[in-house]
Amino acid sequence: MAPKSLLRLAGQAIGHYRMIRPGDRLLLGLSGGKDSLSLLHVLLDLRRRAPVHFDLAAVTVDPQSQDFDPSPLQDYVPSLGIPYFYESQPILERARAHMGKHSYCSFCARMKRGTLYACARREGYNVLVLAQHLDDLAESFLMSAFHNGELRTMKAHYRIRAGDLRVIRPFVYVRERQTRAFAEAAGLPVISENCPACFAAPTERVRMKEILAAQETIQPHLFQNLLRAMRPLMGDGQEVFRQGGAAGLAGTPAEED
Repeated sequence: MAPKSLLRLAGQAIGHYRMIRPGDRLLLGLSGGKDSLSLLHVLLDLRRRAPVHFDLAAVTVDPQSQDFDPSPLQDYVPSLGIPYFYESQPILERARAHMGKHSYCSFCARMKRGTLYACARREGYNVLVLAQHLDDLAESFLMSAFHNGELRTMKAHYRIRAGDLRVIRPFVYVRERQTRAFAEAAGLPVISENCPACFAAPTERVRMKEILAAQETIQPHLFQNLLRAMRPLMGDGQEVFRQGGAAGLAGTPAEED
């Protein structure tokens, strides 16, 4: 069972951004990291408790890296009583062929996202669930400001441009240290990071993480302040979803890729 702190914060985000509608079919992108495994257990607990019925499944995208071993998930996830899909694609090979090593991350992310969309459509799921947390949003916010001169971060809930799928991030209020603590305490079968491009040199995201960690020692409320600053970029629940119908838990979110 997931800790109350994770359930509370995820429940708040789901409610504020009205992420789940009655009858939704949720497909969780499960990398096997501490964040997505923690979210899997939170969603299982919420499904048991929530008055709204929704279906849940998980999918793992294997980029065909020799360092990635998803085998622990292939027995573990079905044992929890939900459907599990395994998508193996030569993403790393394509990245090496088409991109320089410093562009691996963005190229692989786009390829993986396309694979997740395809699986959701093929299997009949209308909501893709991603496990990015507040630390991820803060890092994206700084990278966008520092390198692009733009105020942007990940959205909590949006509809993709094709219009047929929604993407939700129930952990936008959750800190990374909370998922790490739960994964360790519960003995979850965590699969370590395995991208060879990330091993070669520190990524910009790692640098942003270090900056934030240093600042948090000075300003303990740093992430709550950043959350307040990012809310207009994430899409405010009352504004983005004010046109939603009375029967649903989610209205019509902004479009995004």
